[in-house]
Amino acid sequence: MALIECPECGNQISDKALACPKCGFSPVARFLGGYEYRSKTELFGLPLVHIILGFGIHPVTGKIRVAKGIIAIGNLAVGGIAVGGLSLGLISLGGLAIGLLALGGLSIGLLIAVGGFAIGTIAIGGGALGYYALGGGAFGAHPLGGNAQDPNAVEFFKGIFGSCVEKLNQMPKK
Repeated sequence: MALIECPECGNQISDKALACPKCGFSPVARFLGGYEYRSKTELFGLPLVHIILGFGIHPVTGKIRVAKGIIAIGNLAVGGIAVGGLSLGLISLGGLAIGLLALGGLSIGLLIAVGGFAIGTIAIGGGALGYYALGGGAFGAHPLGGNAQDPNAVEFFKGIFGSCVEKLNQMPKK
């Protein structure tokens, strides 16, 4: 066993240590492809930017690593603007996105959801479930899609998308 200098804080640590006892730097996590950036600038007690990439479990604590910040990017991301595999934020982008505005494979949006399967007040996707729903399979109070064409939905989406909806409405019905 030899003592080496921690690259983060300069503390002497064992070359066999999983993490520096002083600052928590983990060469094991870096070796496994883990990367973390946390800005020093904070707003409402959260870092302005928090990024966690790579290995999703902390090698020392065994806990799942979550990016939390005004702008959060990571496998699991929670913030004002969240980007990740699973993201939760006001504006959320990811495989599973939950937020006020959600964009993703499966998106759940309080206001607008866009994705492969979208659930929201306004839902747009291959499968859409919402008050106003636009998609291949559209379900809700005002659906517009391959399975249903509500006149209110036509007018609503025409206001948003203009001539694109008119062309959709002119397509032959099955």
